[in-house]
Amino acid sequence: MAEDYLTDDEQLEHVKALAAEYGPWIIGAVVLGLAFVTGYRYYQSHQNQRALAAATQFDGVTTAIARNDGATARAITDGLIKDFPGSPYADQAQMALAALYVDHGEDANAVGPLRQVMDHSKDNDLRRIARLRLARVVIDQGKPDEALSLLSDDPGAFADRYHDVRGDAYYAKHDPQKAAEEYRAALAGSRGDMNQALITLKIADLGVSPAPAGPTAAMAAPIPARPGTAPAAPATKAKP
Repeated sequence: MAEDYLTDDEQLEHVKALAAEYGPWIIGAVVLGLAFVTGYRYYQSHQNQRALAAATQFDGVTTAIARNDGATARAITDGLIKDFPGSPYADQAQMALAALYVDHGEDANAVGPLRQVMDHSKDNDLRRIARLRLARVVIDQGKPDEALSLLSDDPGAFADRYHDVRGDAYYAKHDPQKAAEEYRAALAGSRGDMNQALITLKIADLGVSPAPAGPTAAMAAPIPARPGTAPAAPATKAKP
């Protein structure tokens, strides 16, 4: 290169010229990089502080619930939602508060927190869990059709639980055949994290006939009538 043949003074002058031409850009890049690093560290610190504050408030919710102090739990949860909207801690506080209301027989008060999580949580699985719990609540309120409507969406990884609660809804509607179908579907799709013995007892309590031995069964057995009810209509022949 031509620079290899320059004298020391000429090389120095060349460096000075480059510094004069590109120096401001280099300095600007360094300053910008330092500002980015400083800003990122500040953002991380700020986020950590917010997470710690939210965790502290959530701990206050669980402590109040352990003392059966619903008023304090509700007040702290409201603060969590206001100060940290969309936070996982706010979602969990809503779920815990709803459970407290249900345990105390205050189902109507549980609806609001569950709907909040169901409609606004960023966690899809948590939204489905809230939907399941809300469906159970409205069944207890005598609204099985509303529960079935709630559970008409995509169940994701909770298909077995959706079937179980839908079975409860059909049981509340006095439709034992459909209830049994849902319970059997819950058992068939269970991943081992459900109380299968309880679901089996639910099916037995319905008093319906056993499920056909296979898909080739041409005629389903009639449903025995419960005491005080009209006998069920005979099953029709399956269409090919």
